[in-house]
Amino acid sequence: MTGAALIALIVRCGLVLLFLPFSAMDKVFNFAGAVGQAQQVFKPRWLAAIVLMTGLAIEIFCSLGIISGVADRAAAFVMAGYCAMTAVLYKPFWAQGDFWSAADGKGRGLFWDFLKNLSLGAGFLLIVVGTDGRGLVPFVSASLASSHPYSAMP
Repeated sequence: MTGAALIALIVRCGLVLLFLPFSAMDKVFNFAGAVGQAQQVFKPRWLAAIVLMTGLAIEIFCSLGIISGVADRAAAFVMAGYCAMTAVLYKPFWAQGDFWSAADGKGRGLFWDFLKNLSLGAGFLLIVVGTDGRGLVPFVSASLASSHPYSAMP
């Protein structure tokens, strides 16, 4: 493995580290608590459990796709959407009412978490569009293809 390929692997592992293993393990080992957290947004317990299981599947399978390079652009696209959705659904800094009035308020804390989610999603979008200047062309033309992140790099 070349040095560039090793760096690509390390960066991809860093991008998914929050999800696999940590968030996925938390959902598995603290399922009741995770369902309770999901119920803050999705009130019926059965719906919260389905949403949670969907999130778990996304975290596991998309993370593995990003690390392995198998359908990595599609996996990164899904993860970017997942990050944006969790930011909007679970980090509603605008709804706290204390954003401007309290420097240490809940609104400001959620704001930083909201931005972190969006920033992580933007990192996933770099896998989708690549850095070779071709933009969305490879993703649109073959969204389930591998970007071959570990092949011989120039």
